[in-house]
Amino acid sequence: MQVSIAYAEPGQPFWQSVEVAEGSTAQQAIESSGLLTRYPHLNLKKNRIGIFGKMTKLTARLEAGDRVEIYRPITVDPKTIPQRKIAALDEEDDD
Repeated sequence: MQVSIAYAEPGQPFWQSVEVAEGSTAQQAIESSGLLTRYPHLNLKKNRIGIFGKMTKLTARLEAGDRVEIYRPITVDPKTIPQRKIAALDEEDDD
């Protein structure tokens, strides 16, 4: 069955379709995609994963067509984003 693996770092998106056996786990699909070779710093024990945006475990069994997503840690406090946008607009107005 075919599933896809998605991961993104700034400027380096990864989207790979892989063929896996029926009953394969998310971890098996990730490993067979080549993602861990391309991004050796990824730690599947620390990074969260999901299937179509819903958090799941590495041991989750996949179904045909699933999209396994590997999430990066949040590096910016989401509460500050609106403040940054307002500050950027203020700077544009000053020009």
